Amino acid sequence: MDLGLAGRVYAVTGAGSGVGLATAALLLADGAHVAACARDVDRLRAALGPLPRAGGARTYAVSCDVRDGAAVAAFVDGAAAEFGRLDGVVNNAGRSLLAPVAETSDEQWRDEFDLKIFSVLNTVRAAEPHLRRSDAPAIVNVNAILARQPESRLGATSAARAALLNLSRTLAADLAPVRVNSVCLGLIDTGQWRRRYETSGTSLSYDEWTAGLAADRGIALGRLGRPEEVAHPIVALLSPRASYVTGSSLDIGGGVARYV
Repeated sequence: MDLGLAGRVYAVTGAGSGVGLATAALLLADGAHVAACARDVDRLRAALGPLPRAGGARTYAVSCDVRDGAAVAAFVDGAAAEFGRLDGVVNNAGRSLLAPVAETSDEQWRDEFDLKIFSVLNTVRAAEPHLRRSDAPAIVNVNAILARQPESRLGATSAARAALLNLSRTLAADLAPVRVNSVCLGLIDTGQWRRRYETSGTSLSYDEWTAGLAADRGIALGRLGRPEEVAHPIVALLSPRASYVTGSSLDIGGGVARYV
């Protein structure tokens, strides 16, 4: 099915690997231009370089710390100038802080909210004037099931994720007709989990170790998700075909849920 993405322009933060890179790849394959940012621009450009592109789709890649409002504004304005338009934004930058509340410092709490909340606010503020000139403007915030299903070992991250889910609903109301939706992720097989496996000291293979994680977290499908399994719903929500969907959140977690 043609999603109507060809020739449109989408900005993706945290695009150097994992879900961000998979989303960029899918957009390019559908003929959309992609403005991508990450902190390591050399790694970002190396990752984007070999991706297949349809219909002359191009990329614009820069280094950007999404917590820096001025840097984000320069990225977004530069992308709009490069392509002459901006149709959507994927707010993907983020990571988790594995620490119980009692072991989380005030600075770490502030860092979590800075990354989860202000990274989105910075991007939305910069993108809004450009998006309002699009005939199908859309924002997708990449969040986590932790927003509704907190874990004590991820106290600060759970709280910040809940705040982002709430903010996303507010933005959907305030920015309309710009559509704002969320995808809430469970365990996705990205570099973060690879790094945790390598430092775990386990004698298990990676597949065995991740299967144990899936069992521990109650994932019905019994495995971690793949970045491309997140990218497809993100791109669908960006698409003009989702023109009557806003203020919604979609769980992508293999069936993990302890809430109704």
